[in-house]
Amino acid sequence: MRVVFIGAGRLATQLAKALKQGGHEVTQVYSRTMASASMLASQLGCEAVNEVGQVVSDADVYIVAVKDAALAELIPQLCRDGRERQVWLHTAGSMPMALFAGHAAHYGVFYPMQTFSKECAVDFRNIYCFLEANDSRAMSCAHALAESVSPHVVELSSEGRRYLHLAAVFACNFANHCYALSAEILAKQGLPFDAMLPLIDETARKVHELSPAKAQTGPAVRYDENVLKAQSQLLSDRPDLQELYDRMSKSIYQTAKQQ
Repeated sequence: MRVVFIGAGRLATQLAKALKQGGHEVTQVYSRTMASASMLASQLGCEAVNEVGQVVSDADVYIVAVKDAALAELIPQLCRDGRERQVWLHTAGSMPMALFAGHAAHYGVFYPMQTFSKECAVDFRNIYCFLEANDSRAMSCAHALAESVSPHVVELSSEGRRYLHLAAVFACNFANHCYALSAEILAKQGLPFDAMLPLIDETARKVHELSPAKAQTGPAVRYDENVLKAQSQLLSDRPDLQELYDRMSKSIYQTAKQQ
């Protein structure tokens, strides 16, 4: 299929490369700045544009991969001048498909559930792609794209995707923030964060075999009050982290009791 990418950020970069490898033709990249559009377009061998009026009208599908806050403003500008008759997909985990309603005839969502960076290549064969569409044409198009890059393709409503994205925030964003807090604590003691890496890797490996609840270890599972109080006291100079530690420990204990 002939694909136009609206956006040239992290997700757009990795998805566009994967789709090209999957046999699709990325014909154009639009971004607000020519520098961003040109950087991705040069890797794909296609045209770069930075004005909405320059976006072609004959692509099979348009993939909108921009910041969530920009979608409502951009969609009415893009879905016009003949482009509204084509298939439109956005990639936002927490935004509804209905953003396209009244602007495009065939539309949906293509949400690859992963964290992306421009520099680090990802293997889409290991990524789940969640799809939604308003009609059979858009769904068929979304499936063709997704199945060309991943064997893990699931249809999911906008409401279900909201909870999926919430779960991803806990599993990825919050977990990574805990790494940052760990690094901060270690740095104050002159210790390297590298010491945590084998522990992090083993914890991640275990949940491939056990449920996260069963893989949980540490003093909070047993609610070892002596250890919990002593560790909480170490954070007395940071009341915000002390409260976070206490609440997290209680949550771990409550979850463990339910097993």
